[in-house]
Amino acid sequence: MKVLDIAAVQAFMLVADLQSFTRAADVLGTTQSSISIRLGKLEKQLGRRLLERSPRHVRLSAEGQEFLAAARELVAAHDRAAAAFNAEQRRLAVGISHELVGGELPALLGRINAQDPSLRLELRVGSSRDLMPLYEQGELDAAWLLRPEDRRKQGKRMYAETFAWFGPARETNLQRVPLPLATQGKNCRVRNAAVAALDGAGIAWEEVFVGKGAAIIGAAAAAGLAIAVLARRTAPAGTLDVGQRLSLPAIPTQDVMLYSSVTDRRSREALRVMALAFAPPR
Repeated sequence: MKVLDIAAVQAFMLVADLQSFTRAADVLGTTQSSISIRLGKLEKQLGRRLLERSPRHVRLSAEGQEFLAAARELVAAHDRAAAAFNAEQRRLAVGISHELVGGELPALLGRINAQDPSLRLELRVGSSRDLMPLYEQGELDAAWLLRPEDRRKQGKRMYAETFAWFGPARETNLQRVPLPLATQGKNCRVRNAAVAALDGAGIAWEEVFVGKGAAIIGAAAAAGLAIAVLARRTAPAGTLDVGQRLSLPAIPTQDVMLYSSVTDRRSREALRVMALAFAPPR
């Protein structure tokens, strides 16, 4: 019977989910070459080619697609066994910028709970401006935020989030003047970057809907009330990118930073799962 290297199987899952050796290495805190060597050994042990590699893309082979479901079951069983005698509760308080929270949240919470059922996770969603002081005061153990204007604050850049203009997926009259916007209010950096881009392009606009969270302003866009400025990853069902159709300007990307004071393995693993959920493929 073949005894598989759990670490190699976990690395395979990360590469498959993130479609990137580099991103997987970032999450695991290792190097791209180490991931490649580990997966090469796994492929040799299985006698199957799991990944199709090219200079710019990584994708699963047909055999890799078949192995992925079994790999998830194996790693989940391993994590449950490893946590069998780890009944001590651990509190982890994490802040997440409301610009970053999308439809992946239920699956994210499920994965964290499956990995460590006794971890008491406290999530606070708010603006980056409001959450940073809570992290600095020790009320949060970690925070996923847009890079603050004060770049001296120490954190780890995780990825660049892309934003776009989203409207209803169904056919509707979007050619209104001024352009109706749904935003997260004047304190939102993304909103301010978006309206600055409109001003620079000479496009008239008005704020007709204000809400907190991608789900709320995304709902306004899906209903046809306004055009919402959203991270592409968080755009809800019923919306689509209408920027090109309406000849709207590009919105600058924003660096997503992870600020963390955690040192224990369980908390680091939970943050690793979050990194997997939030980071877009590259």
